Amino acid sequence: MKKCLIIPLLAALTASSPAAKDSPAYTSIEEATAAHPNFPMAGEYLSLDGKNAIQASMLSNGSFLVAQYRKGLPGDGWDQSAIESSILPADDLKALLEDFRKVERTSPTLGKPQPADALIRFPDDLSNVTAGIMAAGGKTLKDLGSFHMHLEFKLPFKPGANPASQHRGNSGVYIFNNYEIQILDSFALDYEHPENNALHPESENKQWCGAFYKTKLPDLNMSYPPLRWQTYDIDFTAPVFDGEAKVKNARVTVRHNGVLIHNDVELTAGTGSGAKKPQLAKGPVFFQNHANPVVFRNVWAAELKD
Repeated sequence: MKKCLIIPLLAALTASSPAAKDSPAYTSIEEATAAHPNFPMAGEYLSLDGKNAIQASMLSNGSFLVAQYRKGLPGDGWDQSAIESSILPADDLKALLEDFRKVERTSPTLGKPQPADALIRFPDDLSNVTAGIMAAGGKTLKDLGSFHMHLEFKLPFKPGANPASQHRGNSGVYIFNNYEIQILDSFALDYEHPENNALHPESENKQWCGAFYKTKLPDLNMSYPPLRWQTYDIDFTAPVFDGEAKVKNARVTVRHNGVLIHNDVELTAGTGSGAKKPQLAKGPVFFQNHANPVVFRNVWAAELKD
């Protein structure tokens, strides 16, 4: 399909709006659809002949960022060939989707039960929890060393900002206040070749969902659309110290929605602003409050075993 780079449309989308930070954020599909009737078109699609797949993300002006994949979706059949990125008005997207069916993938680790020997149990060992939901800004109430952590998170739909904007569903998992695994609405973005995105991104790709913030890209963009529950499964090996001297670096493995996105990555220092802070052998895990109504559930941690 030919890229739809309509210059006035694109120009209107490339500059970050000062109002994006304070634009409405919808926390349910019903609210989002009432305010934006075309919102249900956002999501993932497979072609009826099984040869192609589409991700469609609604933009601030009501059009859609459309990513087309060959053979299947990321983490589920995509052959790693070039992603075709375009911006389409709603009517054009509707016509394109006539030969596609919508799919809603579910992480295979969604609802993963906490083990009997969990070190952090939900909800008792976390702050900022009400009625089974932890709001952004919560943290573990106990310090951890090396651990396996499971968590589930849901991003709001914030159409006043575009995908990759740091105002669109921004949060993060901040281990010991040093190492951040970013949370952001980055659905339908081409991570590996950011210049390929028909929508000019408003931030660097190492600031997108699944990245070690400003440090390392994930191996794959496994983002689901906003208002869907997603999962991180994290294996974290804490740094080792001899007195005040660090003798071993931290190591991290991450699965996003059940798919490996970081495989035993060595972190020589903290990420982003965490690089300015002393590294620790033990500490709490923070769930960043970045003025977005990101929510979490089923957050637990167990001892990391060899």
